Amino acid sequence: MRTAPASAFGRLWQNERFLSLALVTPALLTIGALFLYPLGFSVISAFSVEDSGFGIANFTKAFDFYSNDILFTVIIVGISTVLIGAFAIAIGGYLTMGESPLAVSILKWLYRWPLFIPFIVAGQMMRTFLAKNGLMNNMIVGAGLLDPSQTTSFLDWRGIVITFVWKQTPFVALLVAGAMASLDRSTIEAARNLGAGRIRILAQIIVPQVRPTIVVGLILSFVVMMSVLSVPLMINAQNPTMLTVDMAFRINTYGDYGVANALGFISYAMTGFVAWIYLRQGVRQGGAP
Repeated sequence: MRTAPASAFGRLWQNERFLSLALVTPALLTIGALFLYPLGFSVISAFSVEDSGFGIANFTKAFDFYSNDILFTVIIVGISTVLIGAFAIAIGGYLTMGESPLAVSILKWLYRWPLFIPFIVAGQMMRTFLAKNGLMNNMIVGAGLLDPSQTTSFLDWRGIVITFVWKQTPFVALLVAGAMASLDRSTIEAARNLGAGRIRILAQIIVPQVRPTIVVGLILSFVVMMSVLSVPLMINAQNPTMLTVDMAFRINTYGDYGVANALGFISYAMTGFVAWIYLRQGVRQGGAP
């Protein structure tokens, strides 16, 4: 009497399992073809040496030729990440505690625009905006603050930082503002009633509660900036430059995929180290009593 229901349940479970596998198979194949295979190929190529099979010759050449660029990349992305975090916190804080409804509405409408602009378009825009005779300097000269002979070009490391910060701040600010908006406002109102200013409330009450969201947004921005080619290629036409430019140069000029993939592996290590710091902190917080 119990065999039929059991067998029917088994067939139902097998059908559901088959359907589940069928649904996730296209996604798994896409991940494998577009992410896992290129990653594995690049790692193997980075350690491949033509005569001796496997070795670290590509990494030795990468550090010999591009050690300054590695340091330059870390500094540029690090500075940009810090500035993105500061601006995102400021924007989210004003959206949460701003007392002018008109200013809050304008900021809500304005700060999101860079989200819809690709990096290659942002790079081209900044080329015309930050040049010696670009729009920024022309506005300053037109306002009478500088003479045309006193203008300088920002098409160097400063232009890269400005572009990265302008492009990625809205993304982090969107996450941070959403996390701040979900907080219990009773603590904010209590602090205001006790005489705390907005900056103190933001620094001591709001930011500690949304710190995980801030860290996630900054890590994602760090990874994105490490992978951008168009901005340093279009803005910083001098040395040192970022690793993405070096990788493109090794491939397009010499066809040297070994050194290019070694530089890519170094980039993976940088982003992996940053992600490891966050995961370690998350595990510690999760295991705290």
